[in-house]
Amino acid sequence: MKIVACYSNKGGVGKTAASVNLAYAFAEAGNRVLLCDLDPQGASSFYFRVKPSQKLDNEAFFEEAKQVTKAIRGSDFENLDILPANMTFRDFDVFLSRMKNSQSRLKKALKAVGGDYDIIVLDCPPNISTLSESVLQAADLIVVPVIPTTLSERTFEQLLDFIDGHEDAKGSKKKIAAFFSMVQRQKSLHGETMARMREAYPKRILEAALPFSTDVERMGVNRAPVLAFASERPSTQAYRQIYEEVQTRLMEG
Repeated sequence: MKIVACYSNKGGVGKTAASVNLAYAFAEAGNRVLLCDLDPQGASSFYFRVKPSQKLDNEAFFEEAKQVTKAIRGSDFENLDILPANMTFRDFDVFLSRMKNSQSRLKKALKAVGGDYDIIVLDCPPNISTLSESVLQAADLIVVPVIPTTLSERTFEQLLDFIDGHEDAKGSKKKIAAFFSMVQRQKSLHGETMARMREAYPKRILEAALPFSTDVERMGVNRAPVLAFASERPSTQAYRQIYEEVQTRLMEG
């Protein structure tokens, strides 16, 4: 079992869309996939038409594998199951802060339910928190969407600084696989930022880049991954390239 976390400490960068499309791509390739929605907003669950399980609270998530298993739902797509979020997940940080060895709790919980899956994809909430530390430790690969703008570049640097500043997370920097999201190539700022960041972080940034596209916005209308309803579009081609690079890094790791 491999764990892929789609994570960003900045909101609005395309993290959930990446989670949904990567999970679909892994399943399409024949892997047994669990998409675990850790964001209390439940956007990735919504995209797959899955309602949250109100019985799965913080304590059950981290300490009762049977309850987690009961909360897992099937999707409309073969090989792809969903563990939907609910609003109690907003208290994960408070709950984890009270637990011993909190950084390892998420990995332990996922291993308890992961026996039926080849890949677990985590859709993580956009912040730096106690849960973030658990995600960094649990994941085999951390996929980070970055819009090529000054603020997104700054938050990416903050993420790397956070990893450097935490003893338990230091080994996580090599797990980072960032990709440029919502790219508008006609904007000189986007091109300049991409070139600068590729030079600064040559091993951390994937070659594939996701263009700005209304297809991604239409996911909310179609309630499905872009890969499932817009197979020939540039955004779909980009997600497939991202998937191929992620798969390669998992195999190398």
